[in-house]
Amino acid sequence: MKIVVISGSPRKNANTQIIMKYVYEYTKSKNQDTKFINLSEGQIECYRGPEEEYNEATKNAAQNIMDADVWLIGSPIYNSFFSSALKNLFEYINYKETAGKVAGMAILAAGNIGFVDVQTLITQLLSYFRAITNPKAVFLTTESITENKILKDDAKNRLKEMVDETLEIATKLQK
Repeated sequence: MKIVVISGSPRKNANTQIIMKYVYEYTKSKNQDTKFINLSEGQIECYRGPEEEYNEATKNAAQNIMDADVWLIGSPIYNSFFSSALKNLFEYINYKETAGKVAGMAILAAGNIGFVDVQTLITQLLSYFRAITNPKAVFLTTESITENKILKDDAKNRLKEMVDETLEIATKLQK
C-alpha cells in the first residue's frame, strides 16, 4: 500500500508540519512506502493552468498523491477555512485517477472553534476526487505543541488512532 502524508501549511515554522511529521514517522514505521509532502518547504508552485510547465517538486508531489492509496492530510484553520496552499496542491490532481483512495485528516487551530466546519470543507474537496474519508478526524489546538514537539500523549494517541483506522479502512477496501 502506498501512503502520502501531507502537511498543508505554507508557513515556514508551521505547527501543522510538527504534527504531520509525527504522523509521517508513525506511518513510516508501519509501512515503508510512505512519502511526505510538506507545503512549508515552499517548493509547490501556484497553479497557473493545465498547459503550463511546473518544477519537479510540484510534479512529483502531484504524482505521489495520485499514486498513493492513502492520503493522510493535515491542515491548519486559516480564516475559518483550510489552507489555500492545500487547495492549490489539489489543483494539480486528476480526479479521474483518484477514485477509491482513502483519506484521514488532522486539523489544527489556535482555539476550539471551526473544526467541524473545516472537516466538512476538506471532506467535500476529497469527495470531488472520489476519495473515501475516515469520518474520525483529529482536532488539535496549538496548545498541544510546545518547542516544536507534541507534548500531550492524548494528542499523539489520537493521531496514531487516526492513522491506524484510516489504514484499516484502506486494507478492507483492497480485499
